Amino acid sequence: MAQCPRPEYPRPQFVRADWLNLNGQWQFEIDAGDSGLERGLKDRDLTGEITVPFCPESTLSGVAHTDFMDAVWYRKVIEIPAAWSGRDVLLHFQASDYDTTVWVNGTEVVRHRGGFTPFTAELRGIAGPGETATIVVRARDPKSGPQARGKQSTRYGSYGCFYTRTTGIWQTVWMEPVSKFSMKRPRITPDVANHCFHLEVPLRANRSGMTLNATVSYAGKELATASVTTAYDMSPRAVLSIPDEHVYLWNVGDAHLYDITLTLSDAAGNVHDTITTYAGLRSVAVDGRKVLINGKAVFQRLVLDQGYYIDGVMTAPSDDELIADITRSLDAGFNGARLHQKVFEERFLYHADRMGYIVWGEFGDWGISGFGPDHDHQKPTSTFVAQWCEAVERDYSHPSIVGWCPLNETFQVPGDRFVELDDVTRGMFLATKLLDTSRPVLDTSGYAHRVQESDIYDSHDYDQNPETFKERHAHVAEEKPFINNGWTEKPTNIPYRGQPFFVSEFGGIWWNPAKFDDKESWGYGDRVTSLDAFHARFKGLCDILLDDPEMFGYCYTQLTDVWPEENGIYTFDRQPKFDNALLRAVQVRKAACEETE
Repeated sequence: MAQCPRPEYPRPQFVRADWLNLNGQWQFEIDAGDSGLERGLKDRDLTGEITVPFCPESTLSGVAHTDFMDAVWYRKVIEIPAAWSGRDVLLHFQASDYDTTVWVNGTEVVRHRGGFTPFTAELRGIAGPGETATIVVRARDPKSGPQARGKQSTRYGSYGCFYTRTTGIWQTVWMEPVSKFSMKRPRITPDVANHCFHLEVPLRANRSGMTLNATVSYAGKELATASVTTAYDMSPRAVLSIPDEHVYLWNVGDAHLYDITLTLSDAAGNVHDTITTYAGLRSVAVDGRKVLINGKAVFQRLVLDQGYYIDGVMTAPSDDELIADITRSLDAGFNGARLHQKVFEERFLYHADRMGYIVWGEFGDWGISGFGPDHDHQKPTSTFVAQWCEAVERDYSHPSIVGWCPLNETFQVPGDRFVELDDVTRGMFLATKLLDTSRPVLDTSGYAHRVQESDIYDSHDYDQNPETFKERHAHVAEEKPFINNGWTEKPTNIPYRGQPFFVSEFGGIWWNPAKFDDKESWGYGDRVTSLDAFHARFKGLCDILLDDPEMFGYCYTQLTDVWPEENGIYTFDRQPKFDNALLRAVQVRKAACEETE
C-alpha cells in the first residue's frame, strides 16, 4: 500500500488522540459544465482518480489539468473504525476551493463557500463507527464573478503576478470520533503582564454537572491547573497562572511554548473529551510609531511569502517543505513573513510558533476586480467578511501571528456611487477587532486605507533607486509618508494620523540571467545586470528603512520566484540565487527603532 501523502496531524493546536487520515487515492471526475448533479455524478462511480490533498492542477495530484474547471467531483468509500464505538464521527476538510458540497451515504452533510478555511460535517445518524461511509464531494469554482481567489489566474495560464489556479480539495481530509459532550477549538490569550493564559473553550454540547479541567506544563513539568464548571457559560473560561520562576516569554528567534491539556468531565468523573494544545506567552503593543513585542521594539524584517510550489501549487509537497521555507527565510536574515494572498495551512503556523518566526495573517481577497471607466477596482461581498472571520477564528491562538491584514491593494476613488469596498473594508476591520483585541490590525495593505481607526498604516513602493526611495520615505515624522493612490491622481486614502508605519512591499528585484530576453519573465523596475548590482541595490533599499527610526519594519518581495515572477531570493524550486550570508549581514544589524531599547 502506498504511503499516505501529507500523513501528519493537520491541526496541531487542537489535538485528539484518535483520528483517521483520508488522504490518498479518491475517485475523481472533471465536470466542465457544472452539470454533474443533473447527470447523476453524485450516485455513481467516477471515471478517474486523484491523489488527495493535492489539487487537480498540480502534478502531485496525478491529474495535472491546468485548464478551467467549473466543477470537480470526488468519491471515496471508507470503513469507519469500529473502535470508535459510542462516539460521534466528524468529517473534516482543511480547505477546498471554492463552493464545496459534501454528501455522505447520499445525504448532504455540509456546504461551505471559501477556498482557504476548514469546515466540518457531523455524521451522527448518517454513518457511525463500524459502518461504511460513501463520501461524495462536489467543488464548484467558476472563473467569473467576484470571488476570493488570492493570486489565482483568471486567464488560461500564469501571467504577471497571477498563477496556476487551485480547484477543489487542497488540504488534508480526515475524520475523528468525539463524545456528544466535547470541546470546540479553544481560544488562548497570553497575558504577559500577569504571567498567565486566559482560556475560552466553546462546547459542542453541554449539560449540568460538567467540569472543564486545564493543566499547563513546560518541558514536561506541570506548572498550574484550573477547573471551572460549564453550567454558567456556553464557552467556559479559565485562567492558568504561570509561577514567576517558570515564566518563559515567546520571543522572535527564541520560541518558548507551554503545553496545555484540557479535559471535559461529568459529575461522576467520567472524561468525555481530552485535547492537547500549546501556547506562547507573548504580547504585541503599539508605542507611538513602534510596534512592541513583549514591551520591546523589534524591527520586523519580513519577507513576502506566497506559499506556492512547482509540483503542489498551493499545497506543500511535504511537512518538511513548510519547515524548510521558514529556514530559508531565516538563513537570508529575515525574522518573519507576510503570508501573502493566502491563508496558510495550520502546520505552517505551528512551525512558525516552534521556530520563533513572526508572521502577519492575510486573506486572499484578490479576485474581485472590476476595472471600468470609473476605476472601480474592487467589489467585495459579505462573504468576504464571513470567510475572513473563519480564518481569524482558526488562527487566533498562534503566538507567531503579530498582526492581521484582511485586504491587499484595494483601490477605489471615494464617492457616492461606490460604497461596497468601504463597507466591506470596515466590516472586515471591525470583525477582526471584535474577534481579537490582542493584536494590531491593518485595514488594507497598500492603496486605499479607508478606516480611520486602523492600528497600522503602510505603503507599497517598488522604486529601484535607493536615492529616490530614500526621499520618498523621509517624511514619516512630519506625518507625510509616501502613500499609494493606485491608477489615479485622485486621493484614495484617508489621511495618515501618526500610526506605526512600514513599507509592506518593496524590492522585488528581478534576477534570472538565463532569461534576459524572456518577455514573460519579470520583476520590478530596471533589471540588475550582475550579482554585485543586486547585492548593492538590496543593501541600499534595506539600509534606508533599517536606518529610519520612524519605521517599525519592512516586507521585501519575495521569498521565492513564482512562475513568471522571478524576483525571489530563491528560485521556484527553492535553490538559492544569491549569497545568503551577504543578505543576512545587511539585515541582522540593529535597526534605528531598536537603538533606544
